[in-house]
Amino acid sequence: MTNQTAAAETPCGLLSQTTFFGRLTPNQLDRVAALSSVLDCEAGQQVYRVGDPANELYVLVHGTVRHAIGFGERNASVGDILRRGELFGWAALTPPRNVRIASAGCLSPCRFLVIDGASLIGLMEQDHTLGYRLMTQLNRLITGTLTSFAGG
Repeated sequence: MTNQTAAAETPCGLLSQTTFFGRLTPNQLDRVAALSSVLDCEAGQQVYRVGDPANELYVLVHGTVRHAIGFGERNASVGDILRRGELFGWAALTPPRNVRIASAGCLSPCRFLVIDGASLIGLMEQDHTLGYRLMTQLNRLITGTLTSFAGG
């Protein structure tokens, strides 16, 4: 593995490759990466279900995830299949009612960066530029999710 490839596999390198975190400065990426941990899951394992507490958000490092949003009796496949670099679990950034409105399950063995939502919100409050950039991305992500859900 080259030094460049190894750097791309660090939490900071992985975050920099995502649409959600990609516009942050190296210092901001380091601060977000410090809030992350790695989680490995087996194929078939649920990451979360509708109604679960939403304390963390996830960046998919390896594998594939099925993401389905639910509302009452209606479940729709939104974002359908998530792949490397995609962020999900954004309800962790929507206080004060952090409850899952979707389910996420592993279709293959997966590895995630798991980021503590409350700590990231605290970081966003300390660094308003970082907060503005992430809230802009969150707005795009939520809008896209709701548009897909409405389209059925």
